[in-house]
Amino acid sequence: MGEIETLDRVVLEGKKRLYPAIWDPHWLVLRRRRLILQDWIANLPGEKLFVLDVGGRIQPYRPLLEGRLAGYIATDLRRTPLVHVVSRGEQLPFRPEQFDLVICTQVLQYVTEPGILVHEVLRVLRKGGSFFLSVPAVCPTDAYEECWRFLPGALRHLFAEFDHVEIIPEGRSISGFFRTANACFNIFVRYPWLRWLYRRTLCPMLNVMGAGLESIVPSMNDQFVVNYSVFARK
Repeated sequence: MGEIETLDRVVLEGKKRLYPAIWDPHWLVLRRRRLILQDWIANLPGEKLFVLDVGGRIQPYRPLLEGRLAGYIATDLRRTPLVHVVSRGEQLPFRPEQFDLVICTQVLQYVTEPGILVHEVLRVLRKGGSFFLSVPAVCPTDAYEECWRFLPGALRHLFAEFDHVEIIPEGRSISGFFRTANACFNIFVRYPWLRWLYRRTLCPMLNVMGAGLESIVPSMNDQFVVNYSVFARK
C-alpha cells in the first residue's frame, strides 16, 4: 500500500515545489517556473478569478494567487485532501466557459491524447480566460505512464485554437545542462550515505553554477531547454 496522503503531507510537498531547496535536483527549473508564473499572474485582468487546477493534487502555485481568488477547484486522478473532483483532464465535468484561469503543470506528458485535454480546457475557459501550462522537453522518465516530451513546434500546434500564445523556456541551454546533470546523479547515486553527501555538496554546487553561468553568459541558446512554460489566452 502507498503512503497516506494527509493534508500536511500534500501541503508540504506543494511548498517544496513552489520554493525548492537549493539541494533539490530540479531547483533550476522550479525556481524559474515560479518566476514566470508570478509575472504572468501579475498581468492577469480581473481581481477575483475562478480557477481550475488540472492535476491539482498538491496545488503548489495556488499561493501565487492569494487575494485574487473567487473560487478554486482542483481535479486529479488521485484523491488527496486538496482534490475536489476526481476526473481525467480529457473529460472535465464542468460546463462551458466556467473559469477565468486554468493551471496544468507537469501533467500533459502523462496524457495519451494531449490535444483532447487542451481542447477541454479551451471549452471550460471563458472568453479572454487564460491557461498556464508547464511541460518537460528533456528529462528522465518519472513513471511508466509517461507518454510525451514537448517542443515549441508541438506546443504551437496544440494551442492553435487560442488567440494568444507565449512559450517561455524554464531556463536556457546552460541551466538545462546543469539540471540534467543533477537529474542523472539523482538517479544513479543510490547508496544512502552517498546520496546524503551528493544532496548537500554536488547537487547545490551544480544548481548554483547553472544559475550563475546563465546570468552572466550572454547566450540565448535554447537548443537544450529541459522545460517550457506556456501562457495561452482564449
